[in-house]
Amino acid sequence: MKLEVLNLKKKFGEKEVLKNINFTFESGKIYGLLGRNGAGKTTFFNCLNEDILPDEGTFNIVTESSRPLTIDDIGYVLSTPVVPEFLTGREFLKFFLEINEGKIKNEKTIDEYFDFMKIEEEDRDKLLKDYSHGMKNKMQMLINIIASPNILLLDEPLTSLDVVVAEEMKEILRSIKTEHILIFSTHIMDLALSLCDEIIILKDGNLTLVDKNLKGEKLKNKIMEILSEDK
Repeated sequence: MKLEVLNLKKKFGEKEVLKNINFTFESGKIYGLLGRNGAGKTTFFNCLNEDILPDEGTFNIVTESSRPLTIDDIGYVLSTPVVPEFLTGREFLKFFLEINEGKIKNEKTIDEYFDFMKIEEEDRDKLLKDYSHGMKNKMQMLINIIASPNILLLDEPLTSLDVVVAEEMKEILRSIKTEHILIFSTHIMDLALSLCDEIIILKDGNLTLVDKNLKGEKLKNKIMEILSEDK
């Protein structure tokens, strides 16, 4: 499966944030989307997710044939998790499963999902308002994994997590990448290098794929060169 981004453009006033982007993403890989603050990473995600309309551009899902991308193809994990804090973890998960009845592949029990996400038994019936940031992030990630979208957009989801939870989330992402296209946005280079199979850089409104044959300091130096170079 592939995601084709064709001729994507987006302006805000006179500022050209995305300039005629053409790029193809493939399943089985985690793409690290790097860029300086304000480079347009969230704008790129919002165009894919239909939260904002691009000025120009099309998005296609390609398997044996090609079709337009739809909102059902997309899962979006935000850096600040949004969950219904008046529900318990179990109630939230039960509600999500009920409203998506018949749509979920290989449905498991609620406790099996909690086990997969490494949420402790004593936390499963707590109100979500009493969950830590990391646990709320896990719940947000879990419902996206259950929904099993073709494309999972991850907008700085690990930045504020403690080391243990961040490593758990990395392993979960690696475990699901085979059948999905994962695009992981961050401004932290070491985080991208430790997780991602491909590094792409958004700078001056364009995407640049970094040579994956580069390793170690050579790779870091190339990324810094691209991020720092003048227009």
